[in-house]
Amino acid sequence: MLTNPIVILLIGYGTVLLILSRRRPTEKPGSFLLAGRALSLPALVATMVTTWYGGILGVGEYAWRYGVSTWVVFGLPYYFAAIVFGLWLAPRLRRSDAVSIPDLLDRTYGRKTALTGALGVWAGTIPVAYLLMLATLIHQVTGCSLLLATLIGAGFSCWYIGVSGFRAVVRTDIFQMVLMFGGFLLILPATLAQTGGFSGLWAAVPETHRAWDGGLGWQAVLVWYLIAFQTVVEPAFYQRVFAARSPRVARTGILVSVALWAVFDFLSIVTGLGARVLLPDLNDPLAAYPALAQAVLGPWGAAFFMLALFAIVMSTLDSYLFLAASTFGHDFFKRSAAEGDRLRIRVGLGISAGLAVVGALVFDSAIDVWHHVGSVLTASLLVPVLGVHLPRSAQPSAKAAIASMVLAAVTATGWIIAGNEQGYPLAMEPLFPALGVALFCWAIDRAASIFRR
Repeated sequence: MLTNPIVILLIGYGTVLLILSRRRPTEKPGSFLLAGRALSLPALVATMVTTWYGGILGVGEYAWRYGVSTWVVFGLPYYFAAIVFGLWLAPRLRRSDAVSIPDLLDRTYGRKTALTGALGVWAGTIPVAYLLMLATLIHQVTGCSLLLATLIGAGFSCWYIGVSGFRAVVRTDIFQMVLMFGGFLLILPATLAQTGGFSGLWAAVPETHRAWDGGLGWQAVLVWYLIAFQTVVEPAFYQRVFAARSPRVARTGILVSVALWAVFDFLSIVTGLGARVLLPDLNDPLAAYPALAQAVLGPWGAAFFMLALFAIVMSTLDSYLFLAASTFGHDFFKRSAAEGDRLRIRVGLGISAGLAVVGALVFDSAIDVWHHVGSVLTASLLVPVLGVHLPRSAQPSAKAAIASMVLAAVTATGWIIAGNEQGYPLAMEPLFPALGVALFCWAIDRAASIFRR
């Protein structure tokens, strides 16, 4: 097994991650939580780009199933939301001395609202989908059980994140971004060579795969446009903006990241279409990319591409795992605004990793996890977090903010549970009624405030 190319590359990869994550004696206070608020533009771009792409196997699954609508669903709405965030929110967020979304909620609405929001952020950042994908890759490479693969993935991530916190995440993300682009720049030309180039590939994909909606209908696509507004309440965006060297770096970093996401979307989606053409009878679409690599690349080429997939997934897994841990250690206890207690964060790391393991063993589709978590998180946090950035006269009260978070989360969760193979109640996606409940709470609160005057 030690002569297997992918095993050799993975050993080298793991060694590099451990070296990059070592704690350095010159690190300043605040480096564990936000890397000293000194991220340069290249570092910010690298950690933004890699963190947003951890669902790479899910992208391959969606492209194999639904074709170019992958770009309509997972590309276009997120570009728009990220550009709005970069131009409107990023500079003003960096000018604050906040550390997290719950920090902002605390300053606007009070501690109870912050704790409610922290619970939602914590639940939403436990990286179930990414651990599921990493475990799937480990299982495919080693042949070990899915349980063991899940434990290995979670354990290794905790090991190197726990050493130097967010700084470890950023350092390793720079390395992993190189692998991310390198892997797809290798496999795409090999795929096109076997499909007759772009024109041959386009002619060979099923007709539904050329449709803007992938044959799913407008509502199934529209829900992802609303989920894309999760970007406005995305904890990973806030964390990286807070850690940027300056407001200008924060704004520019997000805009450059959008451009690089567009490039990578082209590489990954066209590769997914190639998998659909060359592997039309694939039993597990979640494995579309690994199976394609085995079909079009030699042993070392396939091994390098698999390493790139590991890097893409790992870079997001460690980011969200640290987000969950810092939410637990900093926002639940709030004893130190600058650094937080490393011990509490490390305890949160272990608890969050344990919950991620359980979730990864329960779910079998990364897309389902994205959909469910995105629906609940977006609906519950959108109103109070947007309220932070609105004039005081338009902000919900603390009670209304808590009510909107709780009732929206309950509505979305109930709607998901009530769904079945035939769809959701009233043929309506969970995000729609949940967001409606949140907006209703805000509207009632604002109307009541007018009468109180």
